[in-house]
Amino acid sequence: MEPEGKVTISDGGGMQRPRFGSRFLTDASHVFQHNAWDHVEWTPAQEEDARRKVEEQAEEKLSVELQELYDDEASEFWNGFYKIHENRFFKDRNWLFTEFPELLGGGISHNIGVSCEAGFDRTAVPKEPLERLSGQNEFPERSDFPGSHTTLRIMEVGCGVGNTVFPILQTNSDREVFIYCCDFSSAAVDLVKAHPDYDPKRCHAFVHDLCTDKSYPMAGGSLDIIILIFVLSSINPDKVLAAVKRLTQLLRPGGLLLFRDYGRYDMAQLRFKKGRCIADNFYARGDGTRVYFFLPEEAANMFSQAGLVQEQHLVDRRLQVNRGRQVTMYRVWIQSKFRKPLCPPHSSDDHRLHVNSSISNSHGGTCTESANR
Repeated sequence: MEPEGKVTISDGGGMQRPRFGSRFLTDASHVFQHNAWDHVEWTPAQEEDARRKVEEQAEEKLSVELQELYDDEASEFWNGFYKIHENRFFKDRNWLFTEFPELLGGGISHNIGVSCEAGFDRTAVPKEPLERLSGQNEFPERSDFPGSHTTLRIMEVGCGVGNTVFPILQTNSDREVFIYCCDFSSAAVDLVKAHPDYDPKRCHAFVHDLCTDKSYPMAGGSLDIIILIFVLSSINPDKVLAAVKRLTQLLRPGGLLLFRDYGRYDMAQLRFKKGRCIADNFYARGDGTRVYFFLPEEAANMFSQAGLVQEQHLVDRRLQVNRGRQVTMYRVWIQSKFRKPLCPPHSSDDHRLHVNSSISNSHGGTCTESANR
């Protein structure tokens, strides 16, 4: 991502859309002139106020019984959410192609890998699966899993009702692009399959719980891209690393993991009242769904420990504005790209060498997830 300046990118259909990130608030009296401002720096007073609010929230934790209930029945709480809201709550993530141009129609690179040394030739990576997950694949000895005939395979984890999947399918008419999508809410997966654009020849939707070692419907080392957007924050943070390590095994060497999720002190975190805190920075919403707020270095270390190499790691701070109500909303998201190296590091220390110690502030993203989540 370019840190500043207006950049235009194609949406795959001939139209050009500006890459956002150059709208900076230099005069506070102009705050309500636009709906959003990029790369917003917080004052020390704001940081201190946010820290104090989070500490106050943590003073009153939910009972152990309720914590266990929210953990054991997590999929049922999300089923309840989707049965109520169906496909009306989240908008299609058309901003996805601005933040992750790798997914643009006609622009998904078939040359996406990098070697452990320098440079990478996609033709050097066999199309056959390079490794398989022992005991974790539905087709451990077969090559005819869904999408096995295609040359580029993408999986979205935590697909909800398809707000990422269907924009990708609509933008990519290439029949060689196959998309897997999973969610641990069966209600959400049913809504994906009922969508008029769902085509089993191009997409495979399935129910899956990230926190288990249940098999995936594809071979290990067979995925080119994995998408994790506002999904890792919804599970128990103690289980996140193991889930990411399992997902990493599904990526082929040179494959890419795309991540965007809630950052520490996001508006959604500061809105929680006392009595909703499960653990530090981990909360239960009123509908029983849960959310965790990451530190940037925490997320970077997580992917590094899973054996991935950092390519991008941004803290996206935006000021969203409701001009009608004269309300300002400070959002904090973390956005990353991590790649699976062609050859594995020799030790866990090598993983850390790939993590850039300086974590950048984004030029300003275009994500507009619901302010209430």
